[in-house]
Amino acid sequence: MGEKKKQPFLSVKDLKKSFGRVEALRGADLEVYPGETLAIVGDNGAGKTTLIKTLSGVISPDSGEIMIEGRAYQELNPRQALDLGISTVYQDLSLVNCRDIATNIFLGREPVRHKIFVDKRKMAAEAEEFLRQLDIKIPEIGVEAGQLSGGQRQGVAIARAIKFGGKLLIFDEPTAAMGVQESAAVLNLIRKLGQKGYAVILISHNMYEVFQLAKRVSVMRQGKVVATVSTGDVTPHDVVALITGAGEIAADIFS
Repeated sequence: MGEKKKQPFLSVKDLKKSFGRVEALRGADLEVYPGETLAIVGDNGAGKTTLIKTLSGVISPDSGEIMIEGRAYQELNPRQALDLGISTVYQDLSLVNCRDIATNIFLGREPVRHKIFVDKRKMAAEAEEFLRQLDIKIPEIGVEAGQLSGGQRQGVAIARAIKFGGKLLIFDEPTAAMGVQESAAVLNLIRKLGQKGYAVILISHNMYEVFQLAKRVSVMRQGKVVATVSTGDVTPHDVVALITGAGEIAADIFS
């Protein structure tokens, strides 16, 4: 008997969404597997943001199917998406700058004592241990998020996304406005997530990041995934050609 085929964590089939006369998604198809980083690339207006918001439950699709660990859904709401293990780390990170790191990681789900009081000591200890397990370097757990560097803030946002059941982590331009050293640290952290078995979707315009992290790239154009290719089979120039529609790659690459 042959080896059992690995089941994708997420499978999207023929997803469509229109806003008035604008067709943001025109039948998008996608698969991402546990332990892999899939990059999604495309020009502005290609449908990437609509796809992300559909997966995170912010937007309801008009039609199509979202399958998570083999179970089909017609649409998701934000709480349902989180409960199913889909966490999105947006560019703004949504951290509370005036609150400490532990509070940001547990935000809205703080441990309590006597069913009333937030157990700050337990929260700090659990946050510190969790950051250590993820190998996220934070100088002091009591520091306010607003005092952290860009890379450290990204680390806190990632820890929060994983802490409460994140199995698929979606990153929207994770190193935007970061310097070279900070970007390298964030990319290394995302790489480790794949090694730990998490499914990762990376949205990025940066081809260096895409080829550093992803084994497969799905190219979106005009609301559809026009190609999914292996980074081992193509060059950044090939991917850019697919994004713009200016060129084609030999058909055997897509087989």
